[in-house]
Amino acid sequence: MQRVWSPFDIVVTTNSGYPLDQNLYQAIKGLSAGMRILKAGGTLIIAAECREGVPAGSPYDKLLKSASEPEELLARIDSPGFSHPEQWQAQIQARIQGQAEVLVHSSIPDETLRAAHLNPCRDIGAAVRQRLDALGPAARVAVLPQGPLTIPYLQGD
Repeated sequence: MQRVWSPFDIVVTTNSGYPLDQNLYQAIKGLSAGMRILKAGGTLIIAAECREGVPAGSPYDKLLKSASEPEELLARIDSPGFSHPEQWQAQIQARIQGQAEVLVHSSIPDETLRAAHLNPCRDIGAAVRQRLDALGPAARVAVLPQGPLTIPYLQGD
């Protein structure tokens, strides 16, 4: 566990590397860890190889593709009586996307990431620099190289 005193503008995280970053479904755990210390409206960047893809054709993939945007997905999941295999990860993903810009650096093709309602990130350093330039010198960045193996929390949580 790691205490921090205030939320960050940008959080860069992972899903702890192989074998924990085999697919996007698993990578959502790294996003969830980073979200704990991100300012509302901040940028959350995850680096996860995802050599197995989403995986394609999985219940998670089908659920993501059943909605045109994260808000629609979340509304469907939150509706009374809704039940779908692997809905937890899609629900966590959609909630995070309602509060943050999410960028994904992985081996998943850009079009597949976009179909999963996510933004591809080919260069993490450039993405961070661009956002820091826009935010100014008071902007703060956190890096969670072990993703969900680190449990960051805000003082007072």
